[in-house]
Amino acid sequence: MLFVYEVKTKKREELVDITNYLLDAVEKSRVREGIAIIYCPHTTAAITINENADPTVKEDIINFLSHLIPKNFNYRHLEGNSDAHIKSSLIGSSETIIIKDGKPLLGTWQGLFFAEFDGPRTRKVYIKIIEG
Repeated sequence: MLFVYEVKTKKREELVDITNYLLDAVEKSRVREGIAIIYCPHTTAAITINENADPTVKEDIINFLSHLIPKNFNYRHLEGNSDAHIKSSLIGSSETIIIKDGKPLLGTWQGLFFAEFDGPRTRKVYIKIIEG
């Protein structure tokens, strides 16, 4: 089953908690055992799993990536968002999560995040649930 969700970002760079989209897709699928593939079809955004208890972790990730890959550098791409493309490639466009007993197997502190690097925008996230 394929589920499509919309994410509206508010900043140029931010991590948006989309764990509820995953929980919704797993529940609607009624799959008890399987996998969920979460995919972002955008070249300046990404999907990641990280701590979901302390919001400063999200800030630290964004701040460190901005330090590591600055917006203003001698990039050749003319649109002015090369840093966003690089960050997206480093983080990755998808995650795969095991489903057991009808629940995604996330760790105690883990959450699923949409990583925006060139917002604000309205984006899509695809979640494919595979039984097995």
